[in-house]
Amino acid sequence: RGAAESVADAAEDLAGTGETLLYLLVIASLVRWVPYRWWRQSHKLMILPYVFSSWHFHTATKPYANSSAWGRWFQTLMILGIVAWVYRVIWRDGWARGARYTVSSVTNSGPITTVEMSPVRRPLRHEAGRFVFVRIGRGALAEPHPFTIASAPHEPRLRLHVKSLGDWSERLGSALTVGERVRVEGPYGGLELHPDDARTTVWIAGGVGITPFLGASAELPSGRTPPHLFYAVRSREEAVGLDVLEAASEAGRIRLHVHASSEECRLCAADIEGTFGRDGLCGAHVVMCGPDTLVRDMTRAVRRLGARRVHVEAFDIRTGVGPDLSREVGGAIASVRRRISAGRGRDA
Repeated sequence: RGAAESVADAAEDLAGTGETLLYLLVIASLVRWVPYRWWRQSHKLMILPYVFSSWHFHTATKPYANSSAWGRWFQTLMILGIVAWVYRVIWRDGWARGARYTVSSVTNSGPITTVEMSPVRRPLRHEAGRFVFVRIGRGALAEPHPFTIASAPHEPRLRLHVKSLGDWSERLGSALTVGERVRVEGPYGGLELHPDDARTTVWIAGGVGITPFLGASAELPSGRTPPHLFYAVRSREEAVGLDVLEAASEAGRIRLHVHASSEECRLCAADIEGTFGRDGLCGAHVVMCGPDTLVRDMTRAVRRLGARRVHVEAFDIRTGVGPDLSREVGGAIASVRRRISAGRGRDA
């Protein structure tokens, strides 16, 4: 017996409530029209079904006693889960919000906003391909968002290339000012760009998906075969960090292949095969980052050429089903708020 019958029955009722809540939170995670800021807050509520189910498990009748080895094992796991939530949500989100940085420059180029930040104290130590969460402590920009670091590991400044893909990133270019203080948390990620045991290394990027490779292009270990970088863009004018890549190519750190659609040089499977030949990617390490269509087509192409180690770096930290309508939903909500505000103004 886990606990008195009345306690066990109350815990079972709570677990039923937690089950319903869990279904709702899972739906909120899967349906991509839920705006990011709501999805992120809903994720914090996962602690409720977790605690309810843990309490039910502890109080329910089981084949072993709570004081047995199995009971202590599960109690330890449940307590560790709660402690992890307190550390992540209460401590990290509420108090220790990351390292302080000052915005050094903000440059807008079409849909891309380039932000450079200088550390207030010690800079974050990172490896190429890692990402950070950036938090601007005011208004609608206060929620943290993840971005890949584009600067090289030896640079004290952090450089980010942000594409306008949602309401938050859309506001960033006009709202962020030079000299503003921001919080940077990280670095995170485990993207292996240039492993020691790879016979050939191939990088494939599309659009702003070039960011994981920018920092690595500026600082590659000596004595290794330079990786082939295939960069697909609409036009060279829209290419992000092309000057950095061309300098790395001239220095022999990478082998750059730029494919611009406007020049009728769209990246396709024949370009990969023409560079490496049939079965030329056997034993190769392939890393991709870009739009889903490009990644899907290139994955099929490199696997036909013998590649088995294919690492895809996702654009988005959340996945789900259906189209991403968060920007449309956010715009509709903002429009309703403006109408309500205008109506109150007329009444006054």
